[in-house]
Amino acid sequence: MSIFLNENSKVIVQGMTGAEGSKHTQRMLASGTAIVGGVNPRKAGTRVDFDGASVPVFGGVAEAMKETGADVSVIFVPPPFAKAAMIEAVDAQIGLAVVITEGIPVHDSTYVWAHARGSSTRMIGPNCPGLISPGRSNAGIIPANITQAGKIGLVSKSGTLTYQMMYELRDIGFSTAVGIGGDPVVGTTHIDCLQAFQDDPETEAIVMIGEIGGDAEERAADYIKANVTKPVVGYVAGFTAPEGKTMGHAGAIVSGSAGTAQAKQEALEAAGVRVGKTPSETARLMREIVAS
Repeated sequence: MSIFLNENSKVIVQGMTGAEGSKHTQRMLASGTAIVGGVNPRKAGTRVDFDGASVPVFGGVAEAMKETGADVSVIFVPPPFAKAAMIEAVDAQIGLAVVITEGIPVHDSTYVWAHARGSSTRMIGPNCPGLISPGRSNAGIIPANITQAGKIGLVSKSGTLTYQMMYELRDIGFSTAVGIGGDPVVGTTHIDCLQAFQDDPETEAIVMIGEIGGDAEERAADYIKANVTKPVVGYVAGFTAPEGKTMGHAGAIVSGSAGTAQAKQEALEAAGVRVGKTPSETARLMREIVAS
């Protein structure tokens, strides 16, 4: 099985006709994703050809859902217009909105998060690589050819480390890999994914990748201790990060002892999570668990 995304998912792309949207729509189609439409109000009624696949363009998300039965939207809309695109997806009540866009103001993300509370839309991101259920569907920018279907679940703040972990454990494979994004406000958390992987009968073990800043990993550790019975291994990026300096992601900043990699590692290990010092060591720890 998989979480959030499967072979029956019908995907639309908001911003499909832009440079990034077009490029990654092509890649998603090549990996077997059912792309059923794009959204661009200025190009509604046209079609875009991707190596023989002719994809219609709709004027809005609600129209695209009505005409195609879409239940997933991948959003490549530039930052100044991303807030409106996310709100449109939520108001249309699409099941899953995957926000790839980087550089969305935190105020905009906070507004959308509050707007989406209680809605039927799950949002992943922003500033994320999306998610992939190998061999089933791929919604976002994760390379589809670096792994295969298997029994590991992966949740990660970092896109690059998502790819590395998928490649290092490619012979075992993944049920679903989810890049939740590294911004201070994201729609889907480590805990959301841990719960879904715990409930998925075909996910046998979980890799969790975090990074400095905030307390998401500490809260995830508490959740694991109370609710997760499957083995979890972890990695926390940022052991050498200087205090007070934003590192890469907008949410990756250490202030005093709060948000440090060491504090996160200690919290995870106290919850029974084996934490690697490097991504490769984390992969080795997972191999030991699978072998046993």
